[in-house]
Order: sequence, then C-alpha cells, then structure tokens
Amino acid sequence: MLTGKKILLGVCGSIAAYKSALLIRLLIKAGCEVKVVMTSSAKTFITPLTLSTLSKNPAVSSFEKDDQGQWENHVELGLWADLFVIAPASANTLAKMAHGLCDNLLMATYLSAKCPVMIAPAMDLDMYKHPATLNNLKTLQSFGHQVLDAAHGELASGLVGEGRMAEPELLFAQIETHFTKKKRFVGKQVLITAGPTYEKIDPVRFIGNHSSGKMGLALAHAMANEGAHVELIAGPGNYQITSSAITLTSVSSADEMYQAVSDAYDQTDIAIFAAAVADYKPAAPAEEKIKKTGESMTIELIKNKDIAAEMGKRKLAHQINVGFALETEKEELYAQEKLAKKNFDLIVLNSLNDNGAGFSVDTNKITIFSVDQKPKYFELKSKQEVANDILNCVHEKILS
Repeated sequence: MLTGKKILLGVCGSIAAYKSALLIRLLIKAGCEVKVVMTSSAKTFITPLTLSTLSKNPAVSSFEKDDQGQWENHVELGLWADLFVIAPASANTLAKMAHGLCDNLLMATYLSAKCPVMIAPAMDLDMYKHPATLNNLKTLQSFGHQVLDAAHGELASGLVGEGRMAEPELLFAQIETHFTKKKRFVGKQVLITAGPTYEKIDPVRFIGNHSSGKMGLALAHAMANEGAHVELIAGPGNYQITSSAITLTSVSSADEMYQAVSDAYDQTDIAIFAAAVADYKPAAPAEEKIKKTGESMTIELIKNKDIAAEMGKRKLAHQINVGFALETEKEELYAQEKLAKKNFDLIVLNSLNDNGAGFSVDTNKITIFSVDQKPKYFELKSKQEVANDILNCVHEKILS
C-alpha cells in the first residue's frame, strides 16, 4: 500500500522526539523510503544515529555535509519527497513555518518542498493554547497543510491537557489515508478567481474592497489536494502557494482579471468565481495625482465587465461554473437571481450579517444553492472546511 512512497520526516526539539523513531519503524516496515531532517535542538532529545539507523539514511541537521565543504542540498530533499511529515513540530518551528523564517536546514527544506505537508504539533498546554500558536496553526492550514490535533493527556511539565504529539500509530494511519484516499478531481482543469480588484483613480488612489483572497486560496489548495490542476487568478493580496499543482496569475484591475479568465476559460472543466470584482471603475483615470482643490469631488464611474456572467454565456455542457454572492439584505433572493442570471451551476451565499463571515477573516458561514437541488445550509467553519464543503457539492454536481 505504501511501498515505494518517499516520506521526509522533520524532527524538532521536543520530548516527543522519541515517537519519531517509532513512526520511522512503522513506515519502513510498510515499504516506505524515509529521510530525516532534524533541528539542532532535536539532537538533545534523540540522536541522529538512532534515526539514521532506523531510516537507513543519514539524519541531517546541517547545511554542511562533510569536512570537504560539500553541502546538504535542501532543494533536492524538498523535491524528493512525496509527503513531508513534521513530527514533533514545536511551537518555535510552527511560528517559523507560518512566517517564512529560514535559519536552519529543516526550514530551508520546508520552504523548498512541493509535496503535501503533514504537521503533528507537540508542546505544553499553555503554549498550544496561546493565541499566537493558534493563529500560526490556522495560517499553516490556510497553506493547505494537514494539521493533526494534539492529543489530551499528561504533559512533560506535569500539567494535563492538550499538547501531546499524536501517537505514531495514529500518524501512520493518517499517512496511509493520505495515499489511499481517492482523489476526486484528478485530471480536472480548475480555474479559481480570488481577492479584490483595484480600479485606478489616479497613480496613487483606487477603488477597491476588503477581500483578502483567503477563501479562493483555500479552494485552490483543496482542489490541488484532490488531484486537480488549478489556475488561480488573483487580485492584490498575500497568496502563499504550497502546491506545485497551483499556478498563480496575479492581476490588479477587473479588466486584467477578465482577460486572464477569458484566456484560460475554454480549457477549464470547473470555474469557481470567488473574487470580489469591482462593479464599477473610473471612466477617465487621471495620469497624475489629483490635487485637493475643493470641498468635494465627483468621479464618473462606468460598469466593469461581469466576468462570471460573460463566462456563463460561453459555458459548455461539460463545464461547471460556481459563483459567490456576498449580501447584506434579501440574501437568498439575490443569490438565486444570480444563479439563474449568470448561468451558474452552484452559487455560494455568505452574508455580512453573520458574525465570522465575509472579508479578511479565517471563517465563513455559507449556504449553497443549486439549479436542481434544495439549498444546503452550513454552520460557521474555517475557510478550509468551507472549501471542502464546496468541493463536495461540486463533486455531487459532476456525478448527477
């Protein structure tokens, strides 16, 4: 089942490091190839000799391979793996991963890796529950990484609570599931729009909105994890792409997004229009910065092209279009009107009236409408969980 799978194991400084030896034994017994990257502090808890003996490969922790000046190629390590498992993952390493800090071989390898990443946190209760750690875990999940919940039990400090690293047997089962789970969108070409658009008023000012692109990014990673090749066309924002199956095209204005979508659409099987595209743009943007000359100013606005509606006119029988509706009143009515008007197969409604939904937050609360099914209502969830709910409905549509 796992024969020949290449597992890169990252080991951080934690009393739970002894569990990594047990995990290696399970992986080797299952026929995996295993390589180990350690942090320097991990060596105070378990020796490289132990891990290299069990893995049948050197357990590396330094950029220097030997005394002759050869270096340990972190890029090759990152590209070698089918799965990068970081277990135990300390609070320090989680923070570095979330913010792209690179001061050791493990982090350089992580930043070079193109494979899926699985993380098993291990730390004391108060560290695990600290808002900084929780935010870092959310950030890593937004990258598309799989984060295993820490277990409840007695900790090294003597406290009892969450923070224990998941047991090796559970980790091994999760790795098995990762490789054996059927990927539902293998071979599918998926186009996703994300983020805001900025409509130029003059060289320094623009009309825009508060969209962060987080929902579109979560959808892109969820689709990539399910085997799709994803074209992510995104307005201004911070997009951390962690999958080689995602191609990012950065745009600024609605016109630029329209052109990029139009160029890619005909080769697309599934299009998800998650971007918050400006409805209007200035009719005549100024070439120079507009000076303040009076108590008021009038800007003439003209309509932008409706990207989703234009693609809806071109939609072929095999294509699936998914839209988004962010509303503040008559939410369900307006969403259903857009479903028909723009030739969507599905539309995802979220309301700014719901706490935790909308722009620039890590959660969302949605309702999904379909042309031939009853509405599906969902509770407030993380945007990664919401992305999976949307994928489930898209898959149902493909099967119907």
